[in-house]
Amino acid sequence: MHMTRIAFIGLGNMGGGMAANQAKAQHHVRAFDLSAAALDKAAAAGCHPAGSVAEAVADAEVVITMLPAGPHVRGVYGEQVLAHAAKSALLIDCSTIDVDSARVVAGQAKAAGFRFADAPVSGGIMAAEAGTLAFMVGCDADDFPAVEAALAPMSRATIHAGGHGAGQAAKICNNMLLGVSMLGTCEAFALAEKLGLAADRFFEIASKSSGQCWSVSTYCPVPGVGPATPADRAYEGGFATAMMLKDLKLAQEAAAKAGASTPMGAQAEALYALFDANGFGGKDFSAVLQMLRGKIADLN
Repeated sequence: MHMTRIAFIGLGNMGGGMAANQAKAQHHVRAFDLSAAALDKAAAAGCHPAGSVAEAVADAEVVITMLPAGPHVRGVYGEQVLAHAAKSALLIDCSTIDVDSARVVAGQAKAAGFRFADAPVSGGIMAAEAGTLAFMVGCDADDFPAVEAALAPMSRATIHAGGHGAGQAAKICNNMLLGVSMLGTCEAFALAEKLGLAADRFFEIASKSSGQCWSVSTYCPVPGVGPATPADRAYEGGFATAMMLKDLKLAQEAAAKAGASTPMGAQAEALYALFDANGFGGKDFSAVLQMLRGKIADLN
């Protein structure tokens, strides 16, 4: 197997595990992050720390970025990557950002002679560490096989969503649906409780009835019901409320720009903003059940 030279920029909760899986796949990973602790962790996982973005991308065949938001992605590509990477390098941004930023950066990259893809992920920190993320890719069709191959060590599924920006669009539409369906699931369990219906009975019924969805069957917000979920770990170590809120804000921003009607998405954003403002941004997003049950004190 060819040992690919990969530059990995951004070693946070997600990026750290992703970069480690590229190193585990025997690729030469030159990693950069502003955090010294993150660089030390990456080095321990087999990556080679770089002193700057420019140094990391200098002779890379693939550049992968995992950054917090649109302005970071615009800055890193506009000021560093495009100026210092070889034109033959494949550029892949795995950050979850606004669709406009993804399209702007893609346009700049293409104008400079690069192949570029937006490839946000679904799956969370545990999947990042296990190498079982799902990637939604926006890129030119001809570039997709190369993107898929580059992402393989980190992925269980890589899907071509369409042209530039389509990966980001797919991610925010999916996560808006997830946020809405989780709230509906939590409301239903809270109502079942008030009506004296046992949670495990309702789980079994809803899982086999028309209300069935991922939030019920795979990620049940009630402790001790269904497969193990963050609800069974005091709502720790899952998909943080603050991250769900970020994605819902991106969805609402996109809806406003596109003139789309998303009243449930707007309501979901408002409810998660309220939950986050109460100090629960670090709890799994399914913990919103406790707010709806009037048991928010149980989360402290």
